[in-house]
Amino acid sequence: MQPSLVNGDSTPRARVQDEIRRDIIFGTLPAGTRITEASLAAKYGISRVPVREALRALEVEGFVESKPFAGSTVSEIPVDDADDLFAVREALEAATARRAARRAAAHFSSGGPDSHWWETRRELAAILDEGDEAVGSGQVELLPELNIRFHLGIAELSRSSSLTALLRQIAGKIEWLYAADVGSRGIRSWAEHRGIMAAIDAGNAQAAEQEMGAHVHGSRLGYLSRFTEKDG
Repeated sequence: MQPSLVNGDSTPRARVQDEIRRDIIFGTLPAGTRITEASLAAKYGISRVPVREALRALEVEGFVESKPFAGSTVSEIPVDDADDLFAVREALEAATARRAARRAAAHFSSGGPDSHWWETRRELAAILDEGDEAVGSGQVELLPELNIRFHLGIAELSRSSSLTALLRQIAGKIEWLYAADVGSRGIRSWAEHRGIMAAIDAGNAQAAEQEMGAHVHGSRLGYLSRFTEKDG
């Protein structure tokens, strides 16, 4: 069983929480859909107890709304909160990239990185390759999950437990917003990950911070422009 992308957990509750969240993000469970413990337990082949726990957690995350006597429904995508979420993400991820680059510089100036750094770096290389293949084959639906895995990997390289925890708290919402706009900016923005990674590998903290900040800011502007036009 793979650990949750959002919280690193591998319990049955975390697994079904990830699966429900993913189905919401990709529209298998559209906004407004009424959901019950029984139907979800049957859908995911699991007992009702972890489903109940998962729904409570997803309500806290903002993916599910529950009302007395009305049951649970899938929330609307958080368009109104998008600007604030991107602003938080921009500052947070610029900091993780800066710290990751500083850590790389320190490692390479003192005999080379430790095994944890190399393991995370290999995982990031594989993610970048998978994303390039997805772009090349037109499988843009694969990019949102690869995107969040890349950004969480950079946070891991920073070895800042505080920054990583903060990023995990908003990771699901980031993936939801990214999935909604992946057909527009997703392909263009994917190539920017290589520049971020190169700056980190070079130990250039300033460049890494600038590359990551520009990357997230571009996504922010693109998303807001697209959905403002749609609503206007």
